Amino acid sequence: MSNKLMHKILLAFGVWMTMAALTGCSLLPVEEEELAPPLVEPVKETLNVFEAKRAAIVKQINGVATFASDKTDYLYYKTAAGKLLSLNVKLGDKVSSGDVVAVTDTGELETKIRVQEIAIEKAKISLVQEIADKGADDPSVQLKKLDMESAQIQLNSLQKQLENSKLVASVDGIVTFVDSIEPGDEVAAYKQVVTLADPKQMKLIYTASSQNDLAGVEINMDVTVKIKDKTYPGKVVQTPMTAAPSDNKVVQDKNNKSLVIDVQGLPEDVTIGSQADITIVTESRDHVIVIPRAGLRSYMGRDYVQVLDGESRKEIDVEKGIVAATEVEIRKGVSEGQKIILAN
Repeated sequence: MSNKLMHKILLAFGVWMTMAALTGCSLLPVEEEELAPPLVEPVKETLNVFEAKRAAIVKQINGVATFASDKTDYLYYKTAAGKLLSLNVKLGDKVSSGDVVAVTDTGELETKIRVQEIAIEKAKISLVQEIADKGADDPSVQLKKLDMESAQIQLNSLQKQLENSKLVASVDGIVTFVDSIEPGDEVAAYKQVVTLADPKQMKLIYTASSQNDLAGVEINMDVTVKIKDKTYPGKVVQTPMTAAPSDNKVVQDKNNKSLVIDVQGLPEDVTIGSQADITIVTESRDHVIVIPRAGLRSYMGRDYVQVLDGESRKEIDVEKGIVAATEVEIRKGVSEGQKIILAN
């Protein structure tokens, strides 16, 4: 082989090796580049902010009240009187003072009373004869007098039992409540059986959920009374603090959370059971710092607010004043224009 041919072969081989080296690199797997995680913009907190302002604030009671008789007779037995014999009235009945509205079973009580009356009459006759025969100072006469006194005491006791078996109306009125008790049922002491109401004397009664809901209400406070589309002036004439004590638990519980309102100039179509909307302003102040109640925070007896200070929150202790249904007065700690962060 000539030198010239050998030179060409070596040159071709060198070119081939160079190309193989270059193409061989492309056959190897290419490692994926590690990609940085995408940048996530932090979620910006949305704050509900209120700017403290000066305004009037009013604390008031709003509700629906019902007209009831100002003269009501709650009838109940003061002792366990046995089984009910009859209930003589129903809702809406007109009752006169002295009418018997209910009677309990007395068994043979009336017979015992009559027998006792006869025994006393006989004792009287015997006593008269004894005095005539032996004189008023004779010991046998004194014994007969004692026997007659004892018989009279027994008669009085029997008559009291008979009296207690009858439930008697003490006023003229209309029956507004009748217990569901049936003849033959045991009658419990102090359980309301019948309620009578005088329709000629009416007051407006507002009953709250609890006595705390009536805080701040005092005697003679003005009341705005709305009946249909008209308003009438009213006055508070009884609060839980001024209600007379009652031995009837039902009445006492009701008085503990009720107001009695006197209304002037009522229309003729208002009757027992009619309803009216009432408004009683218990506190009010003008031109004071006011914020929503959602802005006032409390913890362990501490009252404070959170204010927006630039981009951050700042807690400030405050002194609250009037607390109304949706707003609260701030007496110290907050200035007009400060941005109060409301609780969600």
